[in-house]
Amino acid sequence: MNRLRLAVQIIFTILTNGYAFGFINGKIYQGKSKYICVPGLNCYSCPGAVASCPIGSLQALLNQQGFTVPFGVLGFVFIFGSLLGRFVCGWLCPFGMVQDLLHKIPVFRKRKRLPYHSVLKYGKYAVLVLLVGVGSMFLFGGFAKVPAFCKYLCPSGTLFGALPLIGTNEMLQSQVGGLFFWKAGILLFLVLLSVKVYRPFCQYLCPLGAIYGWFNRFSLVQVRWEEGQCSACGACQRACPVGLSAAEISVSPECIRCGKCVEACPAKCLHFSPKKTPLQEK
Repeated sequence: MNRLRLAVQIIFTILTNGYAFGFINGKIYQGKSKYICVPGLNCYSCPGAVASCPIGSLQALLNQQGFTVPFGVLGFVFIFGSLLGRFVCGWLCPFGMVQDLLHKIPVFRKRKRLPYHSVLKYGKYAVLVLLVGVGSMFLFGGFAKVPAFCKYLCPSGTLFGALPLIGTNEMLQSQVGGLFFWKAGILLFLVLLSVKVYRPFCQYLCPLGAIYGWFNRFSLVQVRWEEGQCSACGACQRACPVGLSAAEISVSPECIRCGKCVEACPAKCLHFSPKKTPLQEK
């Protein structure tokens, strides 16, 4: 399961960031496919990106003068959330893959969660409301609205966008200032923290994960728990990278459908399946 998930993550990252010319020349692809969103956190400014990030697109629409409801982006997120929930986070997000790989580095004693996790996990909802929502609509730089999350926080944009562009574009190198070092500092902190704690950005700061988490209870893709077959051995909770119990797996907003619980269950009472209809449940 882990190898399959890593393979899917790598393939999806290559497909959605496959504009090699951009990496070579330090230029952003601006073709028609940029009007399309990918499901994961994939920066528009990545020189290889062939499509847009849903959070970046949402902010771009909220940054417009006046108020326009971004029906297109909201509909896109609703479709992927209804179909997959946080499966997107576990299988289709490039920055999620980076954190997975960092956590595999064999140094430090590993932790699944930070202390005060029960409070800190709401940080991603605060980011969604305050930076993506309120910040994008009411925070101004000069005479223009500011995409607050992308500008001040997003580590994916720094890793996949800013660093490759600055590394190959001399004009951008001359414009590096305090904001870049602020974003680089956030990225460095999260990189180091990811070596010890499993996916800290996903658990505590990602606004897209906050949105998809709302869909986990009723998304089509589920990790089904057959309670009658369960021996309560706890193997699934020990295997779960965020420490969810059998009853919490899949329905919890924190579950990223990684499949480690399915693989670890000796009774085979956990398995991927579509969500049952009310008729099937009867």
